[in-house]
Amino acid sequence: MTDAAAALLELAPGVSAWLQQPASHDLTNAGVIVDDDGITVVDTLLTPSLAKAFDEQLAELGLPVRRAVYTSSHVAFTGGSSVFWRAARYGRSLTSAVLDTPPNLGAIARLHPGWADELAGLSTRPVSHTVDTAAYLTASHLVVPTQGQQAQNLVVLVPGADVLFAGAMACIGVTPNAFDGDPLAWADALGELAELASVVVPGIGPVGAPDDLVVLQAYLYACVEAEGDPGAVPSGPWDAWRDRHLDEVNVERAALLARGDDGVPPSMLRLLGLA
Repeated sequence: MTDAAAALLELAPGVSAWLQQPASHDLTNAGVIVDDDGITVVDTLLTPSLAKAFDEQLAELGLPVRRAVYTSSHVAFTGGSSVFWRAARYGRSLTSAVLDTPPNLGAIARLHPGWADELAGLSTRPVSHTVDTAAYLTASHLVVPTQGQQAQNLVVLVPGADVLFAGAMACIGVTPNAFDGDPLAWADALGELAELASVVVPGIGPVGAPDDLVVLQAYLYACVEAEGDPGAVPSGPWDAWRDRHLDEVNVERAALLARGDDGVPPSMLRLLGLA
């Protein structure tokens, strides 16, 4: 298990972010939106133990968790879902299909070695409500379909608070992992998301702004333009990011897609211990 610290940061009345540190693909963020009938959480963290600490903080609000939104099917955003077993669970059709399929727990444990023991017995909660068009879940917030980190993603917009919970679609200060996504489609989508709100809560990293999405967009375009050569990614704001070994994954994935190949990059297979 990896040492982690987390805190609930209020962004506006009834709108908060659960931020984990140090930010990483293990220690993802979650969103909190409070309505009269209860709480909506955006993503459920990597493991039940991480989600339990989150849920204990939410209990102090005195309202039940009614809804959980999955911005991706990846375990970093769904792994703690069993803690919120009473909540309605919203996700894209692809997320629903993935969560209905038994996971490769060995590969997941190799990808998140600090949590291997807990992940060995992981059981996630499936999607109960499929969302493939923009829809309000309550009067305060809506889910918006998008794509790029995977073929299908969701984000959550709280218009009255000017807050976008970008979830898996955004990393700030940490290199993204597009191993089963589309770097070009992801970059294009970020241009649209940057116009939705002035406060952006990423799935990984500190609370940011539209400019942070523009930087991530530029990085992903650079991965596409590298044409399969990780060394061709130029210097930029991403020079200070963590996990730059994922450049190889992102560049390879973009090059595969450009050739019409939807396969997993060889560098990702090596990280998973499958090659």
